[in-house]
Parts: sequence; structure tokens; C-alpha cells
Amino acid sequence: MIPINKEAWCERYLAQFVDNNTTDSYWSLARLAEDFKFNLEDQPFIIKLFLENVMRNYANNDSVEHNTIVSTIKNLIATQPTGDFEFPYFPSRVLMQDYTGVPAIVDLAAMRDAVAAQGGNAEKINPLCPVDLVIDHSVIVDQAGTPEALAHNGMREMERNKERYQFLKWAQSSFDNLRVVPPGRGICHQVNLEYLAQVVRNENGVLSPDTLVGTDSHTTMINGLGVLGWGVGGIEAEAVMLGQPLSLGAPKVVGVKLEGKLPVGITATDLVLTITETLRNYGVVGKYVEFYGEGVLSLSIADRATVANMSPEYGATCGIFPIDNKVTDYLNLTNRSSDLIERVKSYSQAQHIWYDGSHNDPKFAENVTIDLSSITPCVAGPKRPQDRIALHAIKQKTIESIELNVQVSTNDQQPSTQKTIDSGDIVLAAITSCTNTSNPHVMLQAGLLAKAAVEKGLTVKPYVKTSLAPGSQVVAQYLDSSGLQPFLDKLGFNRIGFGCTTCIGNSGPLNDNYEQQIKDHNLSVSSVLSGNRNFEGRIHPSVRLNWLASPPLVVAFALAGNTKINLDEEPLGTGSNGQPVYLRDIWPSDTSINDAMATITQESYALSYKDMLIGDKDWESLPITNSVCYTWDEQSTYIVKPPFVDILADNIKQAEHKVAATPSDEALIKSARILAILGDSITTDHISPAGQIDKSTPAGKYLISRGIEPKEFNSYGTRRGHHEVMVRGTFANNRLKNLIADPKEGGFTRIFGSDKFDSETTVSIFEASQHYQENNTPLVIFAGKEYGTGSSRDWAAKGCQLLGIKAVIAQSYERIHRSNLVGMGIMPLQLPDTMTIADLNLQGDEQIHITFAENSNEQSLKPNQLLTLIISKGNNEKVAKIPLTLNVTNELELKYFKSGGVLPYVAKELL
Repeated sequence: MIPINKEAWCERYLAQFVDNNTTDSYWSLARLAEDFKFNLEDQPFIIKLFLENVMRNYANNDSVEHNTIVSTIKNLIATQPTGDFEFPYFPSRVLMQDYTGVPAIVDLAAMRDAVAAQGGNAEKINPLCPVDLVIDHSVIVDQAGTPEALAHNGMREMERNKERYQFLKWAQSSFDNLRVVPPGRGICHQVNLEYLAQVVRNENGVLSPDTLVGTDSHTTMINGLGVLGWGVGGIEAEAVMLGQPLSLGAPKVVGVKLEGKLPVGITATDLVLTITETLRNYGVVGKYVEFYGEGVLSLSIADRATVANMSPEYGATCGIFPIDNKVTDYLNLTNRSSDLIERVKSYSQAQHIWYDGSHNDPKFAENVTIDLSSITPCVAGPKRPQDRIALHAIKQKTIESIELNVQVSTNDQQPSTQKTIDSGDIVLAAITSCTNTSNPHVMLQAGLLAKAAVEKGLTVKPYVKTSLAPGSQVVAQYLDSSGLQPFLDKLGFNRIGFGCTTCIGNSGPLNDNYEQQIKDHNLSVSSVLSGNRNFEGRIHPSVRLNWLASPPLVVAFALAGNTKINLDEEPLGTGSNGQPVYLRDIWPSDTSINDAMATITQESYALSYKDMLIGDKDWESLPITNSVCYTWDEQSTYIVKPPFVDILADNIKQAEHKVAATPSDEALIKSARILAILGDSITTDHISPAGQIDKSTPAGKYLISRGIEPKEFNSYGTRRGHHEVMVRGTFANNRLKNLIADPKEGGFTRIFGSDKFDSETTVSIFEASQHYQENNTPLVIFAGKEYGTGSSRDWAAKGCQLLGIKAVIAQSYERIHRSNLVGMGIMPLQLPDTMTIADLNLQGDEQIHITFAENSNEQSLKPNQLLTLIISKGNNEKVAKIPLTLNVTNELELKYFKSGGVLPYVAKELL
């Protein structure tokens, strides 16, 4: 019998649990299944986690009605839910890296100011759940290929980022529940996997699954350990920190059955690139992926984490693996406590979330099968991680890409340099990113391949900039203890820093100023990296062709020096004996890898994570002033009070987005101009780059006007605490293709309807937005499919708000960016499935109007509402009228939107 009220609910479902001779409580899924009459074994792991979260948080949430919670549970367990539904989900904790964490903490500091200005208690603005911020994205590969590189890059990192780091140290001292892991420790996702995650939490005597959201897309890496977590925008993360739930829709779980075992010599990278291609083609965007089957049991936690890490690349919300003996063995290896390990196994078995392959398969909404034994060597590129090709095919793909660039090139300038490199040559070879540096198998494989290459007498070409950025101190430990680091050093793969470097665009300058030569001769050169992202303009502005590969293949390609090579048939080079050396001659055997793996011990993890929150002498000596509200420095070019605080101050008592009121002239948006017309797969790198700032861009010119020399520009990622830099960097990617500015690439557009500007002249997108805003002209963006894919950058939405963009009209959206747009009060509008942007035949000079649907009596917005797009030209002549869907998916999102965004909504609620 289902309990009839909250008191009966708690009495029935809060069960007792003997944990390490201590009696704790837990919310019993078995009792829930008994009362709601469903088979617990039929439910996917993800659904069980959602059920536990809903039943537990109902007891702590007075705003949820009993009938609503009963209905939610019935819908979650139903094979076919009764229509769309939404439910509140409360993650246990929040994970941040510094690129995305700094602007989130800046917003919290600004909210304190706004609340104080309204006479409220500023200390109410404080994380209500645990938050871990790992400083891992700020190290740049200024120097590489030398023994001094690690120390030099660390010194430059501290010099550049002193203001940011002082701010974060202040935040740690001022906000409760906030821990800051100092720079030089590793990448947040690997630190999470190896140290932070608990799998099962014990909070005040109540056991529950460890769940989280993170301000980085690859938060999903923790799914490999059986922990449910995914990436959200910084805006959503702030709401979670302040006690707001995520409002989730009906979850569609795709079961991916892994069969067989990986063949000998096949890497986890080969596996994940194949899975990424398969699931991206199948279509899992916005869905939850759950891996199961006998193949899962054959994969190590590191292999599972590699696959889970790239969930954003195959488009899923998450890609979770089960909790089993591999999980508890990994917790033991990584020096977790025996009490925690016992808790994980006992709780998981009691809750029927322990996996041993003996039960019948759960019932999923959709099913996909992948045979591990069919995986072959591969790479992905040259522009997207889902574009997998066989290893031997990279030669032909490189040639085709070079020819395509020559055909579309408009480069007719006079070269100022001689050509000493050619298209297809590799200028960057980087072992980097959380995807693969978390996996000892492939890292040791790279070291063993380097050892064999050195012994054969192979060397790396001088134009190849090589680097190794371990994801944690543990990697350095086992590369040293196995004796393999010296061989990597001899090939130029010296350690250059512990963090996310080349993968995020922190690749630094190329060797010997090759940037100028590439520009003069319009070369299509290559990078090869063991990362998860290779979008246009991301890795390095001068590098057009970017290839994802396993760490050993990164070493192999560095030896070859170019990607116009078939490694199955052509030699890497000539050995010291004058004979050709092929990849097969130096590829490590499984026996040699297993011998090297034996050097990894529990002591390695214990030593690496000792005194985790204590930084080096430079970090510890940073001075801070303890205060509730932050003392802003108006002269800073890194951290300033954001303009969103003005929105808060104006609207905090009665925040109501203006389009939610009764519209004048029945137009929600009237006489808007088009700022950009974009194609498919526009990434957040296109919208808000993270890498280098060019001195010719609006952001570069602004920094120069503030007295900053180009060598001190740092990156867009590190400047995210300064809105004047970031708004100028919005759409500043040098590979952006805006139809209005065609054929010119980059952050440019044209201005129409102005006496001041010639419509034939291209101007920067920032300059255009300033002109339109001065004239009170609203702006819109048009885009194709998968708008906003890639990293979960809230600045891709914040920057659009500051540019004056009121709506984005696209064919489809990436999940996180769509919610970020809503969180900044921007309308995400979607074209009908049968229509493309090309069908609209836009030129850029049109005026855009958004109205309620014809014959509609609606005077206020609703989730997923049908609206009308009206396109007009000249003297307001209507040339098209098209239905649109407001892609605001639930009532909570609508509240955020109507309040002008998440920040004013939450601040108002707290007051």
C-alpha cells in the first residue's frame, strides 16, 4: 500500500542499514517496488537512481505535493509514461574547473552585492551543497620539449593568473561548502575519478548514491565509476549550489549492450571513437545512455571512464556504467578507505544496483548493440570527434582536406617567409586531456612505444611541437616508476604541466614562428592529440586539420612528422641501422604493457593525493582579505563586477521578463536584425572561444587600450571573469562562417538599415551589435542543426545577452547550451523538423518579428509553445511566415526565462 502522506512516507521507506558496525538509514528501493508493484530488476540503473533521489528529496522538500511525487514515480517506472512529465532532481554536489568556475563564483559574489543593496542578508548567497573547484585549465604550453618546461610553464601560469587565483582563494575563505584544489594537481575529471568521488555518500547518517553536476561537459567521465553526473552550464550550476533542483523531463534511457572483448592491440581510444561514431549516428542527443552486457565486465574502470568521458561527443546526457567488483577494486587501488569500499558494496547490493551480469537485462526505451571484438585501429577528424576513420585512411582524408582548402582559399597576399613545412605536416603532437591521461594502459603504451622508437634510433622532426600534460600526479608517478618517462623525454614529450592544455586550446606558440609561414603560404597543417575535442579553431588558430588519436599513436605520428601517411604500410622513419622502421615494429605487446601496469600501486595514489588542498609556495603566499562581499578592483582586466548585477538590482523584487507581459502589437520580438546566419554543428568554441586572443580582434584591441601587451593577453578562458573582454570575444572564432559576411571567415557581419554603415562593408560582430543596441534594435541569430555543441560554456549565452541577442532560431540545439540561453533570458526557437535554415533563403538584410501563433488567444508564454516567425524586407513587406517552437521545456525554465534569467530568479527567491 502506497503511503498517504509525508509522515507515512518517511516511516515506510526510510530503512535501517548496518554499515561498518554503525546503524545508518537509507531510502529503500525494494520497499518502493513492493508498494508500487514493479520489478526492480527490470528498471535501468539510471531510473533506480532517479527513483531514490525523488523519494529521498520529497521528505526534505515542502514544495512538492504528495500526489505529484506518486505520479512522478509511476511515470518513471512506466514503460510508456502518461504524456510528458517533469520532476525535480537534486544532485549531491557540484564539480567545477577554473575556466567555468571563475565566472560562476564571480556571479555569486555579484549576487551578494545585489542582495546587500536590497537590504537582504548577503550571506544567504552561499553554496548549500558541496562544491569542488579544481584549477586545471590555465596552464599554457609556452615551453615544450625541454626539462625546464614544467617549471617554466608553472611560473608563467602563476604570473598571468595571480588576480584570478587571489579571487578563488577569497571565495574559498568566504563561501561555505567550497573547496579549491590549487593549480598543478591535475584535471578536474581525473581528480574526481581518482580522489573526490565516493560512489555512495553518508550524510548525517543517511546513505545515498553519489551524484553530481559539473561546469564542464566531460563531467560524465565519472559515469565510468557508476556515479551519475553530467555537465551543465555555470548558470545552472549556480542554481544547484543555491538549493534549486534541476527540472528534468521524462528520461529516455538507451541501453547499449557491449558484447565480446577488445582484440589484442586495440586501445580504449579506438573503442571510444567507434562508440562515439556509432551513437552519434544512431541519435542519442538528450537521452541517457547506459552500458551493460558481458563486454562491460571485461573493461577496466579506466576504459569505462574513457568511454563515459566522451558522452558529449556522442550527444548523450550521460554514458553510465554499473557498480560492480571492478568499481570496488578501483576504489581500493586509488586508496579509498576500507569503510567506504564496504559501504559501496553493501549499499549497492541492498538497493539492487550491484551488477554481476547474472540478472536478466533491464528494459530500456531503446537498445543498441556493439561488438567489442569488431573494433579496429582508428582516429577521428579533422574537425569533429564523431568523424571516425580507419587509421590507414588518414592519408587520403588529409589530402582531400588540403585540396578542399586550396579550392576555397582567398589568400592572395605576398609571402614574407620561405616555406620549410608543407600542408599535412604535424606542428602539434600532444598527449593531453582527461579522456586518455586517466587511462594507465594507453599512457604506458605510449611510453613503451617511445622506448622502442628511441632504441631503434628514431627521432621527431624539429617542426613538431611535442608535449605531455598528465591528468594527475599519479601519471607522473607510474611513468617514473616504470622507467618510461626518460624515453618520452628523448622524443620531446617532456611533462609541461598537470592540467588541460592543448585540448582546450592552450597549446601555446608553434615552434620557430611557423604561424607566419602557415599564413603566408595558406598551409593546412595538422595537430594530433589524445583529446576529446578537435573543433575548428579550438586547438590552435593556425592549425586547420586536428586529429584525435590514442597516446601511442600521438607518439607515432610525431615520429612520422605528417598525416599524409598510411601507418599500416609506410615506415615511420629510418632507424640507426639505416633500415625503415614501421609502426608494427615498435607497437608494444600486451605482456610488456601488463608488466608496466604492475608498477602502479595504492601508494602511488596515496602519495599523489596527500595534502590535496595545499598548493606550492606561490599559491600559499597569495594574500587575501576575508570579507562577506568581494572588494572589486575596477582596474583589473581579469575580475570585475559583471553587468548582470545591474539586472539583479533592477529586477530583484519584481523580476519579470518583458516578453512575458501582454505584447504590444502582438509581437514578442519586433523589427529585429540578423546578426549572423550560421550553419550546422556550430560549437560553443565558435560562439565563445577559449584559446588565444589575437591582437587584431575587438578583445585584443580592448586589452591593448588597457595597457596590456599582446604577450600578456593570456586566453579567453582565463579572462572569463571580465565581461568587457568576453563580450568582444563572442563569435570571435577565426573559423566562424557567417553567411552575411561570406566569403570572409571569422567574427564578422554586415550592418543593414543604417545611414552610418555601408551594407557592403564587413565589420566585427561586436561593432555591429554596439551600433544596433545604440539604436534599440533587437538582434537574432539563425543557425542549423546541433547549435551549441561542445563545451558547456555559460559565456556562449552570457556573451549573446550582452550583444543584445534576444532569440536564436535554429533547427536543433545541444542540451546544455539551450538551457544556458534560457538561463540568460534568450529565447531558443526551433524550426519545424521539415525545414532547414537554407530553406529560408536569408540574405541578412531582413527584419525579424516573433509573435504568438495566429488565431491564438495566448497572452503569456508556456513551455514548448507554438509561436510564429515573420520575415519582412524593405518597407515591412512580409516575405515569409513560419511556425516556431519555443524550446523552453518545463515550468521551472519558464520561470527563469520570465525573470530575465536564473540569477535574478534565485536571488528573488532567497529574499
